[in-house]
Amino acid sequence: MDIFIYPYLPWIVGGGFALGALGIAGWVFTTFMRIKHGYPLENAWGMAVHPKVSTEAQERITLLTNENVQLRAELGSVKDRLATIERIVTDGSFRLENEIEQLRGPKN
Repeated sequence: MDIFIYPYLPWIVGGGFALGALGIAGWVFTTFMRIKHGYPLENAWGMAVHPKVSTEAQERITLLTNENVQLRAELGSVKDRLATIERIVTDGSFRLENEIEQLRGPKN
């Protein structure tokens, strides 16, 4: 009996590892799809795991949301200022050079 199994042993072991790897990959993919589409995750007993929301956590979420709004507004104003500074820096020297040439008068 060992004679019949021994030549195929690497294929049997490799197949077992391949099935195990496919099972793990499938589990990871399923978990990814559940997270992506908003389904609750499950614990080891198959029960849905929902995040615990307390009043403290809700207050933190509210504070962070307000801070996020303020930071986005500040970032918008900083972008506007940066755009103005870039325009001044890039256009200023070219325009200044043209104005100086115009003040010198026509070229002979």
